Amino acid sequence: MNIDQTAVNMIASALARHFVSMYYVEIETGHFVECVPTRIFGVSELPEEGDDFFTLAKENAHKFVNPEDLEETKNMYNKKAVLDKLSKQNPFISDCRFEEDGKVVHVRHVMFLCDDKKHLLCCLENIDKEVRAQEKQKKDLQTAEKMARQDKLTGIRNRNAYLEFINALDKNIKSDSYTKPFGVVVCDINNLKHINDTRGHSFGDEAIKRASRMVCEMFKHSPVFRTGGDEFVGILTESDYEQRDELLKKFREESLSNGRLRSGPEVACGLAVYEPATDKGFNEVFERADLEMYEDKKAIKARDVIWDVPTAEIKSNLISDERKRLLDGMFGALYTVAGEGYVFLNDLHYDFSRWSVKLVNDFGLESEYMYHADKIWHDYVHPDDVEMYNEAVEAVLRGNMEFRPMLYRAKKADGTYVKLSTRGFVLTDSRGNPEYFGGIIIPH
Repeated sequence: MNIDQTAVNMIASALARHFVSMYYVEIETGHFVECVPTRIFGVSELPEEGDDFFTLAKENAHKFVNPEDLEETKNMYNKKAVLDKLSKQNPFISDCRFEEDGKVVHVRHVMFLCDDKKHLLCCLENIDKEVRAQEKQKKDLQTAEKMARQDKLTGIRNRNAYLEFINALDKNIKSDSYTKPFGVVVCDINNLKHINDTRGHSFGDEAIKRASRMVCEMFKHSPVFRTGGDEFVGILTESDYEQRDELLKKFREESLSNGRLRSGPEVACGLAVYEPATDKGFNEVFERADLEMYEDKKAIKARDVIWDVPTAEIKSNLISDERKRLLDGMFGALYTVAGEGYVFLNDLHYDFSRWSVKLVNDFGLESEYMYHADKIWHDYVHPDDVEMYNEAVEAVLRGNMEFRPMLYRAKKADGTYVKLSTRGFVLTDSRGNPEYFGGIIIPH
């Protein structure tokens, strides 16, 4: 069967969503294939497929790497050195600067040693925006006084700064001479506890940082504070106050998109404005904004339930021949990327999936094509691992696109249990709804 290259790219992109370049390299021969089309200058010197990846990378490094980082970058393409580092730390990460015509871009090399120990994934991540934001942040924080008012995780103003700000604002309001209009926006991350419980606190911290960026970028002309674990407050004045309704609408649209595409945190948001005739202090404005935020939070949770319904309703239908051919083409692409592991791909609209023939034979499944295979496979999971397995699958379906294997035991056809690691991913349709759920299963 001819493999659709578009399908290959879709699979690779789902597995490495945040990388701007990704090569799949056979360690012994150096043969390589580009999995994620390069989206950063200079690296395009490498072909889409070829031999001796490490030599080609070192020979071309001087064309796009900043001279001060060249020696360290060449070490990243030294096969022996890389394998030694990966034996101690997998993945292995190193940052450097790329340069072309005087323009500098900060990038991160990420090297993964695949479970078969025969292949590497050599990736690049564009971290320029992150690095430059950190550099600007460092310049802005020169004194201990500023540091005491900065939230360590997000870099924005903390609760101490918030209390100082609103106390000063309250004094002005209660002096009966304050007439300057302002608004209060209150934002809160949805399902942060679920993220912490199922994916770990490092993912929860990342959700907080991304939510912080969302709020600050939307209300960029206003002071924004992190006032609690997952809560942010902005005091809107000037242009942000004048455009508050439009900005609030855009913010909610971005949150909606994050939820549908599993591309970022869903953040509930509420807004209220200061009414000089009736408000006696800041807290009255805040309470109205906070109440509206909780109403938005309820709407988001209700919407999440609604998104899950169509898939369940469609599952009773039989898959069409055209849809099955599409599944076969994408399965072939996934099989190409997977190498030696078992693979599976499930069409969520019909709950119809295809599984590796070897997996079918090894575990005694009824066929490589099955309806409701999730329920069938669930019965193969060791009873002690079922709860952990369910949580891991739920995390993937809710947007965990990282190269993080779920580990569990499953029963083979001969009755013995084997330890498996599975890397799962979700592909969404044009509306952002989950359409395919697939994975690569590696036996240990």
